[in-house]
Amino acid sequence: MPSDAKILIVDDHEDTLYALESALAPLGYRLARATSGDEALKQVLRGQVGLLLLDVRMPGVSGLDVVRYMRRLEQTQHIPVVLLTGFGADHELTSTAFGLGVADLVMKPIDPWALRTKVRYLFDAHRRHLALEHEVRELRALVKGHGESDQENAARRPLPHPDARVPVQRGQGAHTGELEQDRT
Repeated sequence: MPSDAKILIVDDHEDTLYALESALAPLGYRLARATSGDEALKQVLRGQVGLLLLDVRMPGVSGLDVVRYMRRLEQTQHIPVVLLTGFGADHELTSTAFGLGVADLVMKPIDPWALRTKVRYLFDAHRRHLALEHEVRELRALVKGHGESDQENAARRPLPHPDARVPVQRGQGAHTGELEQDRT
């Protein structure tokens, strides 16, 4: 994830967006906003979203619909999502949300301290995860590159003479294979 990754805050109420932005501003991360599920999906698909704070109930495309779509795409399936709800968490919502792999389900009104702690942890963990994935890809390419060059070099190298690989065995008798004693 590039260093310019952002946290996307999605809610259909302007006052909630403002409150969430105010709560997260002290962290110093880039923040972006969306007021609908459609707008959120467009921003997520453009890339550089490292965390999504997403209202569950919005007109049109709901927060759960956004998560369902994101989890089907390789490029977005690992972005952490915190779902926000002002209607209370019922058993069905909770099981659906966590079944989709959301990181947390938070009730409104939101405690700013708790939200900052969760966001800092999730955003930083996601960045570390992506940095490790990038490092693994680089190492695999490096190993693959060395493997190919070793094979190419081996194909060009002349084969050694067969006798060059047989170690000289000092002290063996010609026919018996027994060790000779040093009589000096």
